[in-house]
Amino acid sequence: MKALAFKNPIFFKQISTEQVFMLSILLVNGGNYIYNLLLGRILGPSEFADAAILITFLLVLSFVGMTFQIVTAKYAVLFKEEKLATFLRLITKYASFFGILFGAAIFFFHKELQLIFHTQTSSMFWIFALGLPLYFLMSVNRGLYQGKDVLNKLSLTYQYEMISRLVITIGVVLLIPAIPSSIAIAIGIVISFVFGLFPFQNSIVKSTIVISEKLVETKSIIIFFGLTAFYELTQIIINNSDIILVKHYFDNEQAGLYASLALIGRVVYFVSWMFVMLLLPKVIQLKKDGKNTLPILLKYVGYIVALSTLIVSFTWLFPEFVVRLMFGEQYISIASLLWKYALATSIFAIANIFAYYFLSIGKYIPVIVSAFLGLTQIGLIILYHNSLEQVVLMQVITMLLLLVFQLCYFFYHHKS
Repeated sequence: MKALAFKNPIFFKQISTEQVFMLSILLVNGGNYIYNLLLGRILGPSEFADAAILITFLLVLSFVGMTFQIVTAKYAVLFKEEKLATFLRLITKYASFFGILFGAAIFFFHKELQLIFHTQTSSMFWIFALGLPLYFLMSVNRGLYQGKDVLNKLSLTYQYEMISRLVITIGVVLLIPAIPSSIAIAIGIVISFVFGLFPFQNSIVKSTIVISEKLVETKSIIIFFGLTAFYELTQIIINNSDIILVKHYFDNEQAGLYASLALIGRVVYFVSWMFVMLLLPKVIQLKKDGKNTLPILLKYVGYIVALSTLIVSFTWLFPEFVVRLMFGEQYISIASLLWKYALATSIFAIANIFAYYFLSIGKYIPVIVSAFLGLTQIGLIILYHNSLEQVVLMQVITMLLLLVFQLCYFFYHHKS
């Protein structure tokens, strides 16, 4: 891997592109948190509950888009030249199809979505739907950069998306108060997808106009795509079912408080995505070269465990300080739940890195088990939701079961 060398040895050592990427993604995650925190402070719990639904929709979309990104990244490692162009033609066609399909579904059922989630307006859903085709195309673009290990340009796509969404959304909310906040958020999200497309790769455009050969590996691509999509669906269930169910079972005030809890507690999980993006192409390349993939897995698991321990400990020791700092006094009632939610997401982040490792090397049993436990989490919350604390405890139980299984499967696999 190339390194960026700085001339002054006193202040800088050599910084690899991987380290630059990690720093960049940390800044992007920080910007996304500022975005959520500002909205939480400006809007208050009740209005923030509506905003949280759109943000949750964005998270759901990111998991679906991640299917296209992961599949593109894998075959950008395995394919070269004409074969890669043929693959890009195929994946771009399907990304456009699914983007239009999901966008049309949300567009035509925006009024029904308003009734289900008790939002003040339905317009925010159809505005959001307009951006879905762009998001799926953006995911293919990112997957190509990821697979080719062009981490500097991959970083830029995330930076442009985050900065544009932050500036546009907060600007509209503060400067044009006549526009409902949920509509302002939807507009900011859609415009950020446009910025997130850049820098765009010309090879994607060229692949749509060249005459391409038929891929012999089409069947294996479809199988991997289906399994990845299935696992991403479990991610959607595990990560977002709690917010949606709380919005359904609790009033707007409680739902808004829980949404703020989720945003603070999920910091570990969001950062763990950085390691997933670095891990996946490296494992695929090592497996292709016939080399040992275990050291790279243990390296990133170690990073996540260290980060998780730090965050859970801090939220346990200083919960009220964290809530006051990030959201303000009106959210203080959820302080006692903060470390428990952070614990649940930390356990899930650790289990998740194992799951993506197994997906990379073609072992799919963990995918099926994750789906089962995602449904188990929904079932437990439906049965036990007398309080927000009970909802959080159901997630801790489910994530512990998931991690225990992943570890057992890991030791069994390497012993075999």
